[in-house]
Amino acid sequence: MTVTHEAPSTESGEELEVWIDQDLCTGDGICAQYAPEVFELDIDGLAYVKDSGDELLQQPGATTRVPLPLIRDVVDSAKECPGDCIHVRRISDKVEVYGPDAE
Repeated sequence: MTVTHEAPSTESGEELEVWIDQDLCTGDGICAQYAPEVFELDIDGLAYVKDSGDELLQQPGATTRVPLPLIRDVVDSAKECPGDCIHVRRISDKVEVYGPDAE
């Protein structure tokens, strides 16, 4: 029997969620360029996540699931964000795997 340990990465197949800390958002819009299905700039010039129905989630700390085909785009958004405000974490244990608090 082979035992494998899943690494905290997108290759593990675990479901991920993402949220944005608007207090740190610079309004650059890089995230919306990488993954417009997940991120959008609002009238206040800050980025927010969207739910699966394309509704903007404006509550502080609002999270949305990362669609499997968009994981790489969302991760790239977190890596390139000048405000370092995009948090990507596993849904199962809430451990951040990409973003400023990633382990």
